[in-house]
Amino acid sequence: MTDFEAVDFFRGDELVEDPYPYFHALRSKCPVQPEPHHGVVMVTGYDEAVSVFHDSDHFSSCISVTGPFPGFPVPLEGDDISELIERHRNDLPMSDQLPTFDPPVHTDHRALLMRLITPKRLKENEEFIWRLADRLLDTFLAKGEGEFISGFAGPFALLVIADLLGVPEEDQDEFADRLQRRPSAEGGVGSIGDDHMAHSPLQFLYDRFSTYIEDRRREPRDDVLTGLATATFPDGSIPEVIDVVRVAANLFSAGQETTVRLVSTAMKILAERPELQALLRRERERIPNFIEETLRLESPVKGDFRLAKVPVTVGGVEIPAGTTVMVVNGAANRDPGRFADPDTFDVARPNARQHIAFGRGIHSCPGAPLARAEARAGLERLLDRTSEIRVSERVHGPADARRYTYLPTFILRGLTHLNLEFTPAASGS
Repeated sequence: MTDFEAVDFFRGDELVEDPYPYFHALRSKCPVQPEPHHGVVMVTGYDEAVSVFHDSDHFSSCISVTGPFPGFPVPLEGDDISELIERHRNDLPMSDQLPTFDPPVHTDHRALLMRLITPKRLKENEEFIWRLADRLLDTFLAKGEGEFISGFAGPFALLVIADLLGVPEEDQDEFADRLQRRPSAEGGVGSIGDDHMAHSPLQFLYDRFSTYIEDRRREPRDDVLTGLATATFPDGSIPEVIDVVRVAANLFSAGQETTVRLVSTAMKILAERPELQALLRRERERIPNFIEETLRLESPVKGDFRLAKVPVTVGGVEIPAGTTVMVVNGAANRDPGRFADPDTFDVARPNARQHIAFGRGIHSCPGAPLARAEARAGLERLLDRTSEIRVSERVHGPADARRYTYLPTFILRGLTHLNLEFTPAASGS
């Protein structure tokens, strides 16, 4: 396919399997390039992407997770639309979620979030992660084959976040039942052809965490949920219950989704490359950089959106106020100006961690350390407990004709399923 002008990145499905030639074509014209169908300015250059992420003075995050759809409720006219944004912010989808907040509201709520995921709590959670990985693998590896996302990656990510936020053990099965619904062509934020988006798809989390927080404020206990209930804003004021609930729900949903995509992509790469798998079995110290290179090559989030509040220049290109901008993480992470031979997976790449898969600036992913810890624990234990991991040819076809299906959204990048086969390690677990 070479006629990228005719391709609608946001509505068509031609680029779901492989968007990278399209990203390269855009960048070859200009790293700040309007696409022709919806007027979205696509930022595909690394330096330009980083500059937008760091510029909350000129760009609003109010459309960060929705982009051009369903659109702004009123015409965006004039050279400063800041007041219009504030007047209509609550009319926008996901307007109650941290990624869509701008300073100063974002500043206070981000600080509240960081009080919920302290270094001490992350350390306690990491100890749980390793135990959980083994517990899930006991079942998943028993048959010698299985679907990795539903059988391991999904439950793993969900239960890690549940533990981090202190969800009682007796409630965790219900969380898994209600929330383990993988995105499909029929729905999900950023789905191709999705015209109608729910204002907030997180009502189950809101209801459950509201109950938890109200209960712990009435009767404090020595548990994580009490810590959530008693967390304060930087000025010492006590947040409304819904403020705490929103932060917890955002961490729960966003952290789970990103980690599932990261871990499943990493396993696909390992299963497809026996020589790389053998190398990581011998040299475990390479796993952290392997994870960073996985994030660079296949960013779980294709891009984030910003709305220009005032006229601004990015990479020498003038962007009018009211313009929707997509910062394309997946393209910036393959910018040859930053990464040599960018389409090649290089486990020893010296600057792999410079990727922007977790964003940059005030909205950089606060759960990045957690995602890295989960990926490392999952990969280490899988390598420990197997001698060989293979892609299922019965499901995905032979090595020279693989068939994979990717999430049909313009925001997320990841497999819908990954079927693997295993040879147990000779020494057992």
